[in-house]
Parts: sequence; C-alpha cells; structure tokens
Amino acid sequence: MKKLFKIALISLLTLSLVACGGEKTPEEVETAQGITDDKVLIANCAATSGAYAPVGVPFIAGINAYVKYTNEQGGVNGREIEFLHSDDEFDPVKGKACLQNMVETEKVFAIVGHFGTPVVAATIQDLKEYGIPAVYFATGIGQLYNDNATGEDRNIFPVQPIYVTEGQIMVARAVGDFGAKKIGVIYTNDDAGKDMLQGAEVKAKELGIELVTAQVPAGTDDVSAAVATIKQGEVDFIIGAAIQGTIPTIVKGLAEQDVNKDVITTYVNVAPVIAEQVFEAIDGKFDVYGDGWVAFDAEQADALKLYQEYADAEYALNAYAITGWIAGHYFVEGLKEMGDKAPTWDNYMDALEAKPIQNPFGGLIDFTNGLRQGTTVMNLSKVESAAGWVATKPLQSIDEILGN
Repeated sequence: MKKLFKIALISLLTLSLVACGGEKTPEEVETAQGITDDKVLIANCAATSGAYAPVGVPFIAGINAYVKYTNEQGGVNGREIEFLHSDDEFDPVKGKACLQNMVETEKVFAIVGHFGTPVVAATIQDLKEYGIPAVYFATGIGQLYNDNATGEDRNIFPVQPIYVTEGQIMVARAVGDFGAKKIGVIYTNDDAGKDMLQGAEVKAKELGIELVTAQVPAGTDDVSAAVATIKQGEVDFIIGAAIQGTIPTIVKGLAEQDVNKDVITTYVNVAPVIAEQVFEAIDGKFDVYGDGWVAFDAEQADALKLYQEYADAEYALNAYAITGWIAGHYFVEGLKEMGDKAPTWDNYMDALEAKPIQNPFGGLIDFTNGLRQGTTVMNLSKVESAAGWVATKPLQSIDEILGN
C-alpha cells in the first residue's frame, strides 16, 4: 500500500506537468504534501483514552501549547502550523490505521510525537517506507537507534533517550552513585524491557558487574516468581526495566517479599501517577529512583517560564506535557533552519541534520552525519511522596556518572 502510494504521488505529479503544457517552477514541483503558502500540516496518533491517557493527554497538550506559541509569533516563514491528533488507544492495529490515514488521506507534512512502544514498533517500517519526516518518538525502543542513518532510515529523528542507552546509564548509576556490585534486573518481555536489559548487559560486562535477571510479561499482575529470583540472588541494587503498565506491580512485588533494595527505573515512569501508586508500599523500606532527561535548573528557568505561559495550568510542571512541548520545539527548529528553501521532505531533513539542536530543558541532540541516538545525558529523581518525585542528581553522561 505504501509503495503504491509513493508511485501514485509520482504519477499525479507527472500527469499535472503534462496537463499544464509546460514546466512548473521548482517551488511548485517540489513542495511536499501538507504545505501551503500559509500552513504546515502535522499530526500524530497517541493514546488519549485508556490506561495510558495520563501520559498521552498531557503530551498532546504540550504539543498544542508549542503550536500555539509558534503561531502567535507569526508561524515559521509565513506559515502557521496546524496539528491533527487521533486517539489510537495504545493499540498497534489502530495505530497503523491512524498513521495510514494521516499520511495518505490527511496528507500531513510530518509526524510529530509518534507515541508509545507497541505502536511505534508496529509502524516504524511504515514510516520508513513512506519517507515522511518523523520527529520525536514518545518511546525509546532500540529500532530508533542509528549511528549512520541513510536511505530509508533517514527520516527517523528520535529525541528522547533510547532504551538501550538508558540501560547502560542505569547500570552506571547503580555502580557510580550506589556502589553496586551485583545488580538485579526485572524486565518485561516487550521491546522496552528487552532493550533496557540489552544495554544493562553491555555496561555490566564492561564494568565487570554481575547481573541477576528475571523476566515478566508486560502488564502482568503477578511478579512473585521474578521477585523470588531476585531475592535469592542477593543483589544489592535493582533495575526495574519496565514501563508504566508494569512497574508499579514490580515495585509492590518487591515490597511484599521484603526485597528492600533501592530500585531505578526508566524515565517514562517518572510521573506523579507512578509515585502515587508505589509510595505507600515502599515507604520506610527502600527508595525508587528514575532517570530523567529534562531539567528545570537556573539555565532552564526561562524555558520553563515560557512553557508555563502557554501550557494549561494543570500541566505547569507535568513532565509529559513538557516533553510534548519539546517535540514541537524540535519540529519547528527544523522548519526555521530550512529557511526559504523549497519545503520538501529532503530539504527539511537536511535542515535537521545541519547542526546539533538545543533542547530547551536539557542537552544538545545531534542528528548530523546520520546520528539517531536521541539524548545521551540524564539526571536522577526519587519518589519523595505520593505526590511526586524530587531531583537528586543533575544531567550527566555515563562518564560523568562514573567519575571518568
């Protein structure tokens, strides 16, 4: 279907040239779909109902806030941005259908904020075959990683940390910040869990650290056997390699069996809804830490103030809404860098690759020379109460965490 779609576009262009009886200007010939003289049409599909609505709803609100901010500044190169969104309920089948609709029927210029591990895993090849720029993924699955993206891989632009990299960072935290010698890893049998385990294994081998691992089904409500394995392994630190639907069960399972060792988990779990679910179980027993890749220190204060001017008040400090704002930022930075060049997919991708782009709440993201690594520096937070998390460590690279 997607290859036929590309061929159809080429055929329509050829027919239009013949029908007009002459050549069009380069701007007319090369302008990509979703672009008019005064508008750029973008879209995504994300879960705004069901179990992942507490993530998807603020994320979409953050993108909308950045679009509003950009349009109030006059848009980019005379064009305002229009953002379409559809709820795919975190369902890969619905996600594939939604993506097809956005690209083939709505004919958007770019996908911004492609959402959720199962949906992204099911549609990543679709995106590559379409060739449409896809900026920012609300997941960190390993399929996004590339150190030399060319050809069909080039249109993928991840910003968030990749889970493989994060697994390495979690081991570095366990060793550098907590002095761990033997680390337990409870991981889900999905892409997110296995990618984090892969990264953890790489870094543990490099550092000469022993891992004790146990797998659980994603979304399970029974982790007792896995917890027993970790307990018997007599580890001194634990990595919870699972996303939102499973990590509360893992943490509560550890508490129930009195495996009172500190836990670190992925950045996607660092949200009030997770703190609320686990705090009572862990209070007085052990701490739960989470990676992060955005910061609100003095140098990010101006960015936070700007964000809060446009964000809904209920999302003033919501991490998911802020990452939606960041997704909008990276898309718009590409438009700005493209300048007055013909708005084609190739020119837009050239613009994103022209130079590293600053995250207003974090470090640089570098897409130059085909790099598709997302962010590579992370901070650390801890569940402080049922209301939320507090920062404990600043943004750092693996070398900085390990004191190298």
